[in-house]
Amino acid sequence: MHPLPLFLPCAAGVEPYLADEVHRITGLTGQDLLTGRGGVLLRAAWRDALRLNLHSRLAQRVLVRLAQRPYRSENDLYAAASEVAWESWFTPRQSFKVEATARNSPLQSLNFAALKVKDAVADRFRTRSGVRPDVNTQWPDVRIHLHLSADEATIYIDTSGEPLFKRGWREETGAAPLKETLAAAMLAASGWDPLGAQPVPLYDPCCGSGTIAIEAAQIACRIPAGMRRRFAFEKLLPFQAQPWTAMKDEAAGAIQPSPVPIFGSDVAFRMVDFATRNAQRAGVADAVQLRGGDALQRQPPCAQAGVMLLNPPYGERIAAAGVAGGNASARAADRARGLAVGREAAHTDEGGEFLRQLATHWKRNYAGWTAWILTPDPKLPGKLHLQAARRVPLYNGPIECRLLRFDLTAGSMRTPRAAPAAAADGVQDPAQ
Repeated sequence: MHPLPLFLPCAAGVEPYLADEVHRITGLTGQDLLTGRGGVLLRAAWRDALRLNLHSRLAQRVLVRLAQRPYRSENDLYAAASEVAWESWFTPRQSFKVEATARNSPLQSLNFAALKVKDAVADRFRTRSGVRPDVNTQWPDVRIHLHLSADEATIYIDTSGEPLFKRGWREETGAAPLKETLAAAMLAASGWDPLGAQPVPLYDPCCGSGTIAIEAAQIACRIPAGMRRRFAFEKLLPFQAQPWTAMKDEAAGAIQPSPVPIFGSDVAFRMVDFATRNAQRAGVADAVQLRGGDALQRQPPCAQAGVMLLNPPYGERIAAAGVAGGNASARAADRARGLAVGREAAHTDEGGEFLRQLATHWKRNYAGWTAWILTPDPKLPGKLHLQAARRVPLYNGPIECRLLRFDLTAGSMRTPRAAPAAAADGVQDPAQ
């Protein structure tokens, strides 16, 4: 098969990290690997499409572009889809589904646009074989994607099937769990490298169901992201089982023990149980150490300073305050209602006191560590009384966030200021 034009969509802000990942997986460079808006474009072999599905932690899907042309009406979409050799990709005995997305499209209905592409696919099969394939909107064998810009239509066939963030190991979650692809993006943006010359420990003190710690452990153990799941390409005509089995066997042979300790903890012991079972399914039960405990009280999990990476609950995700920073009667009422007491409301106005206590705890006990926090709150550094050394834009679904880096040292991280009069009277800065 000739080189294929592939598009790997990803969350906004992740594009440069995805391009680096694709280069590591395929070796592609130059005009064969381009960073675009919302994803990465490349020209690669069919084998590379399979390898990307297996190994990519940042892509949402691996799509093969089959048609791209200007359009003005739904009839243009029908014509474009009619010219695609669908019979080279699947048979009329298989079901399919067309999904449509758009940006600044002049068309009135995306559903009608998808319907025209569906009709074109079915009519082409009927003309050539006398049989129309069935449409299955729930569990199709084949997924076709139509994307409309202001004046251009692009048609893709999906080699992934279910989105790639569905790794196959996470069966138990808490409220608003972090997607695995975003956890991987946080790890990439932080620069944490367990396979480098001088790896350092990683710790998530608000680990929830364990997504960040488990992603980190799989990276450290060289376990491919897609090792436990099936893919849509397994039902497409170019697929051959033997090379795919050999590819997975090669990947399995590279799995190793983690060269660096990885830790996670959560104030809700129920979430720690979830994380423990998820780690077992992900094959990293021996690589990640999970414990219960409030983030305001836990001491460093190891003697060597490392990286803390966390996505504290915010907004409507969780409403309870930290155990050490909350009200005792409110905590008792939360326990009576079965809530996870102590799951920090770190990004709400009410969470300000918790954040100040968290920063104080870190400065007293985590000197030498680097903390990376994903937050939608631009005022978070002020609430922490810490100065962000770096701000990386990332999106958590539709929510615009920043991944903030704080280099922790004892005492205040703020630029020294002239001491206020109160300080002269012995009143201590609350950030100390």
